[in-house]
Amino acid sequence: MAKGNLPAVLAETLAYEGGWSDHPQDTGRATMKGITLATYRRYRPGATEADLRAISSTEVERIYRDGYWNQVRGDDLVRGVDLTVFDYGVNSGPARSIKALQQVAGVGVDGIMGPATVLAARGLPARDLIKRVNAKRLGFVQSLSTFAVFGKGWSRRIAAIEATSLSWVSTKPQLEADAKDARTTARTQAGGAVVTGGAAAADQAHHLSSLPVGVVIAVVIVVVGILIFRVVINSQRAAALAKVAKEA
Repeated sequence: MAKGNLPAVLAETLAYEGGWSDHPQDTGRATMKGITLATYRRYRPGATEADLRAISSTEVERIYRDGYWNQVRGDDLVRGVDLTVFDYGVNSGPARSIKALQQVAGVGVDGIMGPATVLAARGLPARDLIKRVNAKRLGFVQSLSTFAVFGKGWSRRIAAIEATSLSWVSTKPQLEADAKDARTTARTQAGGAVVTGGAAAADQAHHLSSLPVGVVIAVVIVVVGILIFRVVINSQRAAALAKVAKEA
C-alpha cells in the first residue's frame, strides 16, 4: 500500500499548484499552492490574502493531509493509484474523485471512501485503474464551461499525473508501450480529422444549404476542432509517457 507516500504525492501535485493565482475566471479565485482563501480560513479564521500568500510548508501539508489525502484514504491505496485519486480530488474535490474510482471499481457510488471501495480498488490491476480514472477525470473537465480557458493546461496536467502514476507501478517496457500506443492513437486521429473535416464540410453543406455560408463553415470548424483536440490530448499523453519511460 501507499502508507506514508503523501510527501511524494504532494510534491507531484504542488508542481501544478505551485504559486499564487487569482484568475478572474477561476471559480476558486485567490489561491496559493492550490489552497483557496476559503479553505485556508477554515484552519485560520479571518485569514487575509496576504496571510494565504505567506502560508508555511507545514500548513500546506496539514491542509492537504486533512482535506484531501485522508478523505481519499491515500494511505490505504496502492502507490500510483493514490496519486491519481489524490490529484483529481485536489482539482475537483475528493467526493468527485472518489466517485470516479467507485465507478471504475464497480461499487456503490456515494463519494465516500469506505472499506468496500478500498477493497475493490486493491483488487483491480493498478495500471488499468489509473488509466480509467484519469480518462474519467479528463471527460469531466471537458464538460466544464471554463474548459476553453483552462483546458489545454488541465489536459496536460492529467496526462502528466497519469504518466507518473503509471511509472510507479510499471516496468520500462510497459511505459514505452503505453507511449507508443498514445502516439499511434494521436496519428490515427490526426488523419481522421483531415478526412472527417472534408466529409463534414460536404455533409453540412448539403444539410445546411439554406443557411449562410458562414454558419456552415462555423459548424465544420467546431467538428474538426473537437477531433484536433483529441489529437492534442493523446500527443500530450505520449510525451508524458515517453518522459517517464526514459527516466525509468
